[in-house]
Amino acid sequence: MTGSSLFQYLVDSGVSGELHNVFLSVSRASERIGQAILTADIGKAGTTNVYGEEQLALDVLSDRIVQEELRKTPEVGLIASEELDHEVKIGSGPFAVAYDPLDGSSLVNVNLSVGSIFGIYQRSTFIGAKGDEQLASLFVVYGPRTTMMLTVKNGVKEFTLKQNGEWILTNDAISVAESGKMFAPGNLRATKYREDYVQLMEYWMREQYTLRYSGGMVPDINQILIKGKGIFTYPGYPDAPDGKLRLLFECAPMALLMEQAGGSATDGTIRILEKALTELSKRTPI
Repeated sequence: MTGSSLFQYLVDSGVSGELHNVFLSVSRASERIGQAILTADIGKAGTTNVYGEEQLALDVLSDRIVQEELRKTPEVGLIASEELDHEVKIGSGPFAVAYDPLDGSSLVNVNLSVGSIFGIYQRSTFIGAKGDEQLASLFVVYGPRTTMMLTVKNGVKEFTLKQNGEWILTNDAISVAESGKMFAPGNLRATKYREDYVQLMEYWMREQYTLRYSGGMVPDINQILIKGKGIFTYPGYPDAPDGKLRLLFECAPMALLMEQAGGSATDGTIRILEKALTELSKRTPI
């Protein structure tokens, strides 16, 4: 029911006390990241992540915030971050959290919305995991409002962070229709090599689909969920046959949310949630 707190929603949904604490840890980290975005240095950190991408100071800070909160949570035994080159065992707890601490960080300096993405598992290693095994997933949008899209596999709910620091349920009926003329086309450089992508773009334009693409997966998927319609795509091409987006940190959590909202997520051949993780850095078209 709208107006409920995140705490009450988790209780009413039958989420176990142990898993409940994981959500509260993630929500605290997200609140801190939202505050950091308002005040932190948006310059370069002078480092690169494991994928060779230059890090912002805010990327590094966001990752540190999430780690600090998860390390204070005894129920979490394993973490993996897009900013780290390996999974890290932090305790003996049963839960494993994979996360992208600041998705779309290149948009910060132009003041567009960015976000954090989390997938929660009960595993001792992420290797071999499939997205279907997630117990829950969520993302947080840092925009004019700070909001959270959450699924514990009973649909998708939106929560909004209020001034008193409490997350309040503001939309308990998130759903995506089969049809809806809106598109967010990532990796348009692939059109140089893929005639099928050119034809798809031309089809969307001919059929008068509305273009809604920010350059960030979190705000683009959030818009589809809020509007209840639309398509997000990021295909591969010869120089990057699996595209850019990581299965563990981005695509699997988003796929769970999309399916729980009544939509679908595929790499063009199989469901994203059926793809097994062979390495932490595994990418996938979506």
